[in-house]
Amino acid sequence: MFNQLILRREALQRLALLVGGTLSFPVQAALRGETSNDTPLVFSAGHQNLIADLADVILPTTDTPGAKAAGVDQFIGYVIGHCTAPAQQEIFQKGLQQTDAFSQNAFGKSFPELDNAQRIEIVNQLTQREKPFFLNLRELTIVGYFTSELGATKALDYLPVPGRFQGDIPLKADQKAWAI
Repeated sequence: MFNQLILRREALQRLALLVGGTLSFPVQAALRGETSNDTPLVFSAGHQNLIADLADVILPTTDTPGAKAAGVDQFIGYVIGHCTAPAQQEIFQKGLQQTDAFSQNAFGKSFPELDNAQRIEIVNQLTQREKPFFLNLRELTIVGYFTSELGATKALDYLPVPGRFQGDIPLKADQKAWAI
């Protein structure tokens, strides 16, 4: 009986030490002012800006916020950094480099320095020349936009507290699709 009590006491001490040690790391980091950065450093700042500008051409600001306002470039950086293999990351990087080089050759300026008409022309040519890269970029832009708060609440009809399920709802010709 006495040996079991010591074992239980020792187990509780070890458990308390383990829990205390686990909790102390985030507390120490907070006291030092460190923050967690979930976005991996897959893209340079220049490429991140290029992604934002390309996404803004794909989904520009109209009467609703565009892809740039929705932070789609951060979404794309996160998805490419966390959800793709290194080989796919390299393909995406190469597509960004080729986009900037193509812009330099066509207009003598990098893509972010171009006016809107020139950007649209570059994107139209990208759809033909760099089809796999551009299709991936366009898909990520659309998914990132419509899953963002701005895209779901401003571009789609949004009902924050849905009622009962209705499987077949007639839509008017000028009505937006529903955000789910």
